[in-house]
Amino acid sequence: MNVEIITIGDELLLGQVVDTNSAWMGAELAKEGFRVHGITSIGDEADEIKEAISRLLQRADIVLITGGLGPTNDDITLQTLCEFFGIGMVFSETVYKDVERFLSGRAGVMNELNRNQAMVPAEATVISNTVGTAPITWFERNGKVLVSMPGVPSEMKQVMSAEIIPRLKAHFKTPSLQHRHIIISGYTESALALKLKEWEDALPSYLKLAYLPQIGIMRLRLTATLDDQKELSRVLDDEIEKIKPILGDAIFAFEDVTPEVVIGRLLRDKKLTLATAESCTGGYIAHLITSVAGSSDYFKGSVVAYTNDIKVNLLSVSEDDIATYGAVSQTVVEQMAHGARERLKADVAAATSGVAGPTGGTAEKPVGMVWIAVATPDKVVSQCFQFGQFRDRNIVRSAIAALAMLKKEIG
Repeated sequence: MNVEIITIGDELLLGQVVDTNSAWMGAELAKEGFRVHGITSIGDEADEIKEAISRLLQRADIVLITGGLGPTNDDITLQTLCEFFGIGMVFSETVYKDVERFLSGRAGVMNELNRNQAMVPAEATVISNTVGTAPITWFERNGKVLVSMPGVPSEMKQVMSAEIIPRLKAHFKTPSLQHRHIIISGYTESALALKLKEWEDALPSYLKLAYLPQIGIMRLRLTATLDDQKELSRVLDDEIEKIKPILGDAIFAFEDVTPEVVIGRLLRDKKLTLATAESCTGGYIAHLITSVAGSSDYFKGSVVAYTNDIKVNLLSVSEDDIATYGAVSQTVVEQMAHGARERLKADVAAATSGVAGPTGGTAEKPVGMVWIAVATPDKVVSQCFQFGQFRDRNIVRSAIAALAMLKKEIG
């Protein structure tokens, strides 16, 4: 089934609010076999809204709209839908009670504007909003469905998960669809495509491969559609087995998870603790690790050793080695990793030292040059990377590369 998404609001076009709704909706719909063909963002203008609905209903089975359902005058979506379908507004006692219940206990909140939110389009199926005041409306015309939902992400997600997707699945027959994800580090998109060319060329025609690049990692998504779910699973599992020897240690995970989640699981499973010593990454590795709930189980802490005196005084790096080899060097970064492991009493440690840019590079140590080390109870390993010219990207790529080295050493 083909889906079109419309997001409404001047704030989206002005860049005051980022449209995260469409990405979330697309991902959730894809899991259930619905294909999003397009996303349209428009302002709070009735004629634009009606033109977009008319155009998209011609080519889609389902049109999902978010936004423009608040109590103020600039929220015109419901009135515009009434004009489009040639119907009037009616008072919904159910919606009124929902609003009243949601606002109960909030002194002075229930007012005439809130009461007006109980006015809904006639002939529409009204769906309760359990986490907000804006009504959700479902329209059916000529075998097609249009749904209007709030633009507030928490409200939209709740009703999509609890009501809209189950209703769409009951209303439309969707094909059996399965995905497999592979997270890979150490490859550019073009290099990975060349590496996988023979495997990719041999894929069955009903199986599609998508390359989804991110800074520092590559996500591969295998998608297959068959009527036989069991056969579908077997085919996808077979292809996953074929790719393992091709990519080896470059594979981070066989599911759509972040590298920091993978590292956290490994540390917890092996009952290991981690510390970091970061210079050019400025604590970004620690940020990634601690973005995972429960990371205090395995993460001891970090030393952001941005200056040489911190490297010397807190991590026991040799001052003579810094003078001889420079802070961006193999011997210094290895001492940083060893020092972090010893100072923070962790089982393993990762360290970074490099030239993030855009200034500070030399002919011998250009912008983007980064040394990374990992210290374990048995050894210290290190590797030199040459990234690009952009500071923000260099920081992220360094952090991901450090996590990849950690995975190799403790995996």
